[in-house]
Amino acid sequence: MRCPFCAHEDSQVKDSRPADDGSAIRRRRECPSCGGRFTTFERVQLRELLVLKNNGTKETFDREKLIRSLRTPLRKRPVTSDQIERAVNGIVRQIETSADGEVTSRKIGELVMQALANLDQVAYVRYASVYRDFSEPSDFRDFLGNMQKEGTTKS
Repeated sequence: MRCPFCAHEDSQVKDSRPADDGSAIRRRRECPSCGGRFTTFERVQLRELLVLKNNGTKETFDREKLIRSLRTPLRKRPVTSDQIERAVNGIVRQIETSADGEVTSRKIGELVMQALANLDQVAYVRYASVYRDFSEPSDFRDFLGNMQKEGTTKS
């Protein structure tokens, strides 16, 4: 593994342990050249996933982009990084097991909506307002009314 500090070609593993409920391996590494320490994660990737965008283009699935799409509406909300990581792992597992190597961005958006509905109601509404392109206050009112009808709000 290349050192992120000095770009030395090799690094030494100092510690390895399971992470993310056993779905990854966390490795602490040290560069023999500059002495810098850093952490890497190894994950199983069943296959290369492609995301089919609404405009017809395709791009490689990016786990970090998925994490950002959850973290943004969860900003300043009482949800831990571990909860976010578990949600991301669940979404990725669903995508990997249900897709034939391609998944639509719409499907990913719906999975994020489901995860946020289970994590935090305020973040769920924040995400929905962007994802469903709310343009007027009545859009919020209608969405919240539907949440109450469906029983997805916590009393």
